[in-house]
Amino acid sequence: MFTRFRSMPATAMAAVLGCALMTTALPAAAKEKPKKEEEAKGKGLSASKAFGPALKKMTDATTAKDTAALQAALTEGQATATTPDDKYLAAFYQLQLGILSKDQAIQAQALDTMLDSGVTPAENLAVYNFFSGNFAYGAKDYPKAIKRLEAARAAGSTEPNVPVLLMDSYLNAGQVDQGLATAKAAIEASRAAGQRPSDELYVRPVKALQAAKRTNEVLDLMTMRLRDYNQPTVWRQTLFIALQANQDKEVGLDIFRLMRATGAMQERPEYAEYAALATEAALPGEVVSLIKAGKQSNVIPASDAKFNELLTSQTERMGDEESTIAAYAQKPSTLSNPKVAGATGDAMVGYGRYADAIPLYKAALAAGGDKDLWTYRLGVAQAQSGDTAGAKASFAQVTGPRKRLADLWTVKIDTPAAAPAAPAQPAAAPATGG
Repeated sequence: MFTRFRSMPATAMAAVLGCALMTTALPAAAKEKPKKEEEAKGKGLSASKAFGPALKKMTDATTAKDTAALQAALTEGQATATTPDDKYLAAFYQLQLGILSKDQAIQAQALDTMLDSGVTPAENLAVYNFFSGNFAYGAKDYPKAIKRLEAARAAGSTEPNVPVLLMDSYLNAGQVDQGLATAKAAIEASRAAGQRPSDELYVRPVKALQAAKRTNEVLDLMTMRLRDYNQPTVWRQTLFIALQANQDKEVGLDIFRLMRATGAMQERPEYAEYAALATEAALPGEVVSLIKAGKQSNVIPASDAKFNELLTSQTERMGDEESTIAAYAQKPSTLSNPKVAGATGDAMVGYGRYADAIPLYKAALAAGGDKDLWTYRLGVAQAQSGDTAGAKASFAQVTGPRKRLADLWTVKIDTPAAAPAAPAQPAAAPATGG
């Protein structure tokens, strides 16, 4: 009796998704080069007469990188700042103090004052909003992060982290639909620019959708992910989720076949359930081939008693079935009976004779057999035999419970293997300015 692979506890899902879930590495705070007083004022900003002396002291202290002098001048300036421009300029030098002293709290406060003043020069809105949102994200103030990051995006920010930070802020704020929409828009934008989207744009929304038990949307997003991360590990993650949601043994067998075809059979439990399903379906050739493949990849140890016993029994059961089936497949009585024709095609697939299975599946369809079942398996046989155009045409006709698998096979056909994503890093706090 084999342990069912899909009976793994739901708590294993985080491990299935791997360590891709991580805190985005955040960039350093905005650094301003020391500026002359006239430059620091910005376009359209002017200091009042009373504020002028303090402004000069703040400018000189910033140029000299003298934090003590800057703090003193800032205290004086904040006391004499009366107009919106004065207050903006005082906050500007408060930002410089925060940068010089590497104090993120001072930087964040200064940015808030500048942005809330209403006089921030348009050319600075994108960068100031980004870093303000960045700091809010690091502090887990997600509503504020959303406000600032949306403003940064509206102002034309080109910071590459904006989409990920904004998406994750929405997700952490419980706004899953907004986070998902942000992720999808960023994915399409990256693809349009000829770049591979960040894996965070997939993994973080997947986690949120799983928590909300929105499994179909999880699989939709995982299917999108495979177009950018066509790797055995990602296939395994995706198909594991499909197995968790599936209750049909025949569909389960098809899921395992796709898992095997994508190199996603990586652990003993999936070999065990696949073998159990194929044994129950009376496909000894497929069971024998599967176990031998598992042994060759060292997933199944040579000393594994249960698999060795199954291998012996299925080898005996197989006998000369392959040659017998090859002759049986040509008989009119086989081709005219949809169930017999389809089952014979399945047996051919179990022996790796995909091209020979194609006419049998076509015969099953012509004889009035289950259209979705045999069209799907016809597509698989076509794909495995190298007829990719025929396979895609067949998969496009599948509308039943195997539609998800048909779509995944189409992704496999269309998408070349991708390089792995960057390895996950430990969670990191936002970097301070300096």
